[in-house]
Amino acid sequence: MGKRRGGRELLRGLSKKQKKHLREFGEEHPFHDKVPGRPEATQVCELSDNSDKSSAESDSETEVEQVSVYHKLLATLKTSPESESEEEEEDESESEAEESETEMDSEGSQETREADGGGEDQNDVPEQEEATDTAEQQADGIDTSCDPSRGVIEEFTDVKHESEFSLETNFMEEESGDCNADKRDGSSSQAFSEDPFKQHMDKELEEKDVEKMSTLPKTSSQSQWPRLGQVTFSSTLEKPKTLKADKEVDVKQLYLHKPLESTWPKVNKQFLSSVNKPSDAFFTPLQRELFCIMNTYRDLFYPERNALTNGEEIRHAYCLHALNHVLKANSQVLSNNAKKRNQKPGTDNDDHRDQGLTRPKVLMIVPFRECALRIVHIFISLLEVNDKRKIDVSNKKRFKGEFGSDPEEKPPNLKRPEDYEAVFAGNIDDHFRIGVAILQKSMRLYAPFYSSDIIIASPLGMRTVIGAEGEKKRDFDFLSSIEILIIDQADIYLMQNWEHVLHLMKHMNLLPLDSHGVDFSRVRMLNLNNWCRYYRQTLLFSALQDPQVNSVFNKHCFNYMGQVAIRNVPLSGSISHVVVQLPHVFRRLEAESLTSVIDTRFQFFIDKVLPEYRDAIMSHTLIYVPSYFDYVRLRNYFKKEELNFTHICEYTKKAAVCRARRFFLKGEKQFLLFTERFHFYKRYTIKGIRNLIFYELPTYSHFYSEICNMMKATDNGVDATWTCTVLYSKYDAQKLAAVVGIERAAQMLQSKKNVHLFVTGESE
Repeated sequence: MGKRRGGRELLRGLSKKQKKHLREFGEEHPFHDKVPGRPEATQVCELSDNSDKSSAESDSETEVEQVSVYHKLLATLKTSPESESEEEEEDESESEAEESETEMDSEGSQETREADGGGEDQNDVPEQEEATDTAEQQADGIDTSCDPSRGVIEEFTDVKHESEFSLETNFMEEESGDCNADKRDGSSSQAFSEDPFKQHMDKELEEKDVEKMSTLPKTSSQSQWPRLGQVTFSSTLEKPKTLKADKEVDVKQLYLHKPLESTWPKVNKQFLSSVNKPSDAFFTPLQRELFCIMNTYRDLFYPERNALTNGEEIRHAYCLHALNHVLKANSQVLSNNAKKRNQKPGTDNDDHRDQGLTRPKVLMIVPFRECALRIVHIFISLLEVNDKRKIDVSNKKRFKGEFGSDPEEKPPNLKRPEDYEAVFAGNIDDHFRIGVAILQKSMRLYAPFYSSDIIIASPLGMRTVIGAEGEKKRDFDFLSSIEILIIDQADIYLMQNWEHVLHLMKHMNLLPLDSHGVDFSRVRMLNLNNWCRYYRQTLLFSALQDPQVNSVFNKHCFNYMGQVAIRNVPLSGSISHVVVQLPHVFRRLEAESLTSVIDTRFQFFIDKVLPEYRDAIMSHTLIYVPSYFDYVRLRNYFKKEELNFTHICEYTKKAAVCRARRFFLKGEKQFLLFTERFHFYKRYTIKGIRNLIFYELPTYSHFYSEICNMMKATDNGVDATWTCTVLYSKYDAQKLAAVVGIERAAQMLQSKKNVHLFVTGESE
C-alpha cells in the first residue's frame, strides 16, 4: 500500500465513491495511490489466519465484542444503533471532515480509530453505571442525597429539584399561571405602598440613623390592651408610636397574599369559638392582637406562651406571618424576573433590587422535631386552596419518617402532668435542621440552605453547622440575609443549652464570606451596606420572663421599627397552689453584684443553712438546685465533708436514679441533691421528703408547688416536722414574684428583714 496524502489536500480531489470508501475503511483505495518514481522499501507484516476477511467484517466483530457497553450508552441517550447509522449516512460531509482531520495524518489509521473508540467506550462506562445505579435507587424510593460516598457533604439536604424551585429561572406567569393577577395587585400604587411588607423593606436608612441606633438609648411608652395586657413600645430613631388594639379585623387591611386570604379561615377554624362575631371570624382575640403587632414588622417578645392553652394559637399566627412574608418576597422576585426578561438591553436595573445576599429569609428556632412537623403541616394547609388543588410537596415521605413519631414508642401507664404531656408530645429529638423552599404551587423539603426560603432548626442543629472559631467545616453565610427570626418556646432552651442560642445570635446577619452565585444587581442596598440586622424582625415567645431571655431581646434586636414587649406582672404566685400544710421560710442573701451572687449563695448555704440540717433529726432533706454548675459544686463539697448524701441529675443513669430514690425513701441517705433539669425531663415523684431546701428559686414557678406537693406522697409523715427553706437575692425579683406574687415580692425586697415566713395548706 502506498503512502497517503495530507487530509485536506486529498478531500478536494476525491470523488463521492472515494469519500465513501474513506469513511468506511479509514483509508484511500490502493488503486488511487500515486506511485513515486523510485521504488519504496518493502515492509513485511505477519498476518493472522483470518486476514483474508475484509476490514468491514473486522469492524463488525469489534462492535459485537463491545455490544454491552455500546447498548448501555445508547440506553442512556435513548437512541438505537439503526437510527444512529441513518443519521451518519444523512450527514456524510460532516463525518468525512471529522475523520479526515483526525485519522489521516499517519499510517494504520484504522487501528488507531478502533483503539480510540474503545477508549471512549471505557471512559463512558463509569458514568453510565453510576447513572444506572442512581436511577435504580430512585426507582426503589431510596434517597441518595445523604450518601457521603457520593460526595454530598450536607447530610440534611436534598440536591434534587433545584431548577424547579430556583427563583432566578422562574417567572410570575409560570408560577402563578395568572399574569393579570400581579398586574391587578400593582395597578393601585397607593394600595401597594400601604402594604407593611413593602413599607418595611423599601425604607432607606441613612448613616446617621444607623449611628443613632448603635449609640442612643431607647425611649419607651406603655399601653393597655384587652387581651395582651400591659404592652411596652420602645424605639431609638423616633418616639415610639403606640398601637391600638383592633377590636375587629378587616382581612383586606392585613394585605395577606392572595391564597392565604381563603385558606387561613379554614386552617384557623379549630381555635375559633361560636362566640366570635361574623366580622371577626379569622382570629382569636389573642391572635388578632399578636398579628396586629407582627404585621407592622416590629420586634415582639411575648412571655406568656403556654403549651396547654395558647401554644398552637401562637404557632398558627407566626406561621401565617412568615409564609405571607415569603410569598410576597418570592412574588416580587418572580415578577421582576419577567420584567427583566422583557426589557430592552442596556436598561437600568436599579428598580429590580429585590433580594438579599443569600436566599433564606425566615429562620424558625423550635426545640423539638415535633414542632417542625407541625409547622410544615400548617404551611401545607395554608398553601392548599381546596381539596382539589393539592400542592406538590417533595420528600414528604422522608420528612414524615424522620420527624414523625410512633405512638407505640411511648411507655404505657406513665402519669405525668398535663403541661409535661403537651411539651413532650411526639418526636422530641432536639438535633435537626431542615430547609424549606416555597413557591405558590409547590414546596420543597430538605432544600439546601442556599436554595431555601425558610430554615427550621433547633439551637443544637444550628450550633453544629455554624461551628466554632478554628473549625475547618463551618458555615453561617446563609444567616446573612434573614429578615424574620422566630424563636419559639425560648424557655425550653434554658433547659437544653442556652449557649447555643447566644452563639446563634452572634452569627446573625453577618456579611457572607462567599458570594454564593448572587446577582449583585438584584441585591438590596440595605444588604450591601450590611444593615440587614436593622431590618430584621425578631419574634420571641416564651413561657416565662427570665433575665437571660430578656437579655437576648434587649441586646440582639436592632429593628429600626422598634420593639414591643408584653410586661404583665403575676398577681398571685404559684405558692397558692401548694396543698400541704407547710411553713415556707424565705431567706435573703446580700450580694454586691450579679456576678458575685453565685459565690455569695454558696457561702451563705454552707455557713448558715447547711449546719441547721446536719443533725440526724433533719433527715430526708431534698436540696433543689436549678443550675448544674451549682449542683456539681455542692456535690464535690458534700463528698469532701463526707456527708451522708445521694444525688440525681439529668445525666444519672436509670439504675442509679432508682437506687438513689430507694436510699432516700428508707432514710439510708440523709440528703438528696436534685437538679431542676432532671425534674423538667422526667417529672418523677420523689417520696420520703420531709425537709425542702430551694438552693435557688426555680426557673418555672409551677415547679415550686409541684416539689412542695410531693410531700403528700410521704408515708406516715408528721406534718409538724415538715420544713421548706428558700434562698433568694434582689436579683431574683422576677422569679420571686412568680412564686409569691408581685405584692409580697415587693414587700420582701424592700423590707430590712432577711427572713420571711409564709404558711400554706388546707388550714391556712
